[in-house]
Amino acid sequence: MPHPALDTSPPRTARSTLLEWWPEDREFWRRQGQAIARRNLWISIPALLLAFAVWMIWSVVAVRLDSLGFKFSTDQLFWLTALPGLSGATARISYAFMVPVVGGRRWTVISTASLLLPTLWLGVAVQDPQTPYGVFVLIALLCGLGGGNFASSMANISFFFPKSQQGSALGLNAGLGNLGVSVMQFLAPLVITVGVLGPWAGGAQKTASGQHIYLQNAADVWVLPIIVVTLLAWFGMNDLASARASFRDQMVIFKRKHQWIMSWLYTATFGSFIGFSAGFPLLIKSQFSGIDPLHYAFLGPMVGALARPFGGWLADHIGGAKLTFWNFIVMVLATLSLLLFLPHAGQGGSFLGFFLVFMLLFISTGIGNGSTFRMIPVIFRSEHERRAAGAGSDALQAALLAAGKESAAALGFSSAVAAYGAFFIPRAFGLSLSLTGGVAAALFVFSTYYLSCILLTWWFYQRAQAEIHC
Repeated sequence: MPHPALDTSPPRTARSTLLEWWPEDREFWRRQGQAIARRNLWISIPALLLAFAVWMIWSVVAVRLDSLGFKFSTDQLFWLTALPGLSGATARISYAFMVPVVGGRRWTVISTASLLLPTLWLGVAVQDPQTPYGVFVLIALLCGLGGGNFASSMANISFFFPKSQQGSALGLNAGLGNLGVSVMQFLAPLVITVGVLGPWAGGAQKTASGQHIYLQNAADVWVLPIIVVTLLAWFGMNDLASARASFRDQMVIFKRKHQWIMSWLYTATFGSFIGFSAGFPLLIKSQFSGIDPLHYAFLGPMVGALARPFGGWLADHIGGAKLTFWNFIVMVLATLSLLLFLPHAGQGGSFLGFFLVFMLLFISTGIGNGSTFRMIPVIFRSEHERRAAGAGSDALQAALLAAGKESAAALGFSSAVAAYGAFFIPRAFGLSLSLTGGVAAALFVFSTYYLSCILLTWWFYQRAQAEIHC
């Protein structure tokens, strides 16, 4: 086998599988690897964007159901926004390990095509006010398939890029993919106002105020893009032979202490991002009467998603631990500051202040998403390099290969744990409202959690005597 730096021909392939892949070799990367990696990244991004759109679709649909005659309580509506988070997080546990077993290209095709089931079913169900609540529960759980896709997508992209560019590449994949929430929350309220999809999608529904809307369009508008991106993935992406690993090979991450620490930290960033995205519209509706939440809800996920690539890029330059540490401090302060603007003791509060602070909180979750995901590959690589120190170049190469597989599994599993934020945060808001009449209790819990993350980041990764500086 020729050394990649001396070989200018394309990597050997078996159909769409690349049999040779050396992203850490600078000459190989410059001549061949970079173009292939970027092609896979730019197909992965829209696939992930669609997955997030389907995952969070209930944040828009739930707001409109009562106006169409569906007799569901506020708590039941919060459940519908929370259930995709529960199923999505659970799906991620298995999705996190699928790429090395099935292949990144194949799994992207399968996982993207699976989004057709909840979108088509939801488009039919919302047109009948007699649809039982249990049916909506099932559809909400199926929308969680979109949440599962993140774990496999991030694991897949991590294999394509060298260590020095993983923060930026993962930040782009996740950040632009996360934009699916914002795109959906912006587009869905527009397409439900007109019959843009034609008669095949169904007729208009009349709201209690006399307005005619097409709520089914919020789901049906994603069907054609899902089909197109599935085909793009099939014909344009690659599987990597070097990324192959069995479930058993990947299970070793559960013995790594830093896997559990980083899962805790990433839950505070991504779990908050996706949980706030799911609960933000109903939170606005419950706290500020007269404000249409769908006019503002998309802005939070948008700024958070756009901040994520910046967080990954900045972490590549100044260090993930340093950025993560200070970012958690901002999250604590922003969460506590929300209390100043909420309605209290008969006072209406300040929606402008509430909205602006929430935007800061969304931005900090995005930056933290990028920085924590940059930390994980660095941590696993550092651990394996220490074990192979002094054992020769072959041992070092084997250690780097193992580190790549473990870090991909760690990225996926950490995202699985973090995705439960999409369930717990809306449920925390709903429970706080039902028990106390407000959301202050939930915000105190969140800020305490972020404080624990400050301490963990400092102790294990930031202080001078930390185990691993990353």
